Amino acid sequence: MLLVDADRPEPVRGGARELAVFLTPEPGAEAKEVEETIEGLLLRLEEFCSLADMIRSDTSQILEENIPLLKAKVVEMRGIYAKVDQLDAFVKMVRRHVSFLEAHVLQAERDHGALSQALRKWLGSSGLPALGNKRWAPVAPTFELPALYRTEDYFPVDVGEVMPRAPSCQRRL
Repeated sequence: MLLVDADRPEPVRGGARELAVFLTPEPGAEAKEVEETIEGLLLRLEEFCSLADMIRSDTSQILEENIPLLKAKVVEMRGIYAKVDQLDAFVKMVRRHVSFLEAHVLQAERDHGALSQALRKWLGSSGLPALGNKRWAPVAPTFELPALYRTEDYFPVDVGEVMPRAPSCQRRL
């Protein structure tokens, strides 16, 4: 606060007034600056709220639409995995049976093939042309095919998928 003497001349009073106006802060300028800052913050807050709402709506859409689809696909894939496991077990079983049959074929070739080859060579070397040209067909013992498996036992066929076919051999493999 400035005490002004009435005795002093007018220029000193005028200078004091100018100095007081200069030193007194303007509440209007500061208020404008604060208002602009608040408006900027409110604008950013509104943008943030709209972004949060958009994220909430996307999350709701994912939860309502996509999650049930994913669950259905998981259930479907479990069925496919079970079928793959069954097929794997079937292939292993077929591999064992093929090895079993190969061993029987090799044994049959050793038992019957070597004897007939030696007999043909012996007859061919004996000099009898009639016997050498003649096909030697020894009576082979009958071979009974072992009962192994039926594919239908492991992979049941749906009635709608099967095409009608002519009756075929009923031999069980």
